[in-house]
Amino acid sequence: MTAIGTLATHHVGLNVTDLARSLAFYGDVLGFDVLGEGEEKGGRHAFLGQDGRLVLTLWQQAEGTYDSGRPGLHHLAFEAESIEHVRAAEAALTARGTSFAYEGVVAHREGAASGGIFFHDPDGTRLEISVPTGAEGAEAPNETAPTCGFF
Repeated sequence: MTAIGTLATHHVGLNVTDLARSLAFYGDVLGFDVLGEGEEKGGRHAFLGQDGRLVLTLWQQAEGTYDSGRPGLHHLAFEAESIEHVRAAEAALTARGTSFAYEGVVAHREGAASGGIFFHDPDGTRLEISVPTGAEGAEAPNETAPTCGFF
């Protein structure tokens, strides 16, 4: 163990282009609650969570779309309670017209019990909702690379 001790992720901050649109996506579709909102120096922000626990902060201070070719966030992954919850999320996202990287639930790698869905938020940020078990038998889209690696 290092001198600073064990670290855990507290929350993730995302830059967005349209806070209202992102709130509708992350709140209405993915089920996050707005824990707080604010405006300062011409920018707006919101704190999102579940069960009172902060998970995401959205910062309206970006232009353009997500660029996977630039350094920074590769993708943001959420763990669901069950494969049924992953499929429910897929149905809600499909109804909204969300862009998916793969069709349906896919395995994290060939033969894995873990897997999920891979999609994009309104600004193109790559997202994943998966489970550690329950995806047995699902196909893996890549033979050797992890599914979340290159979508």
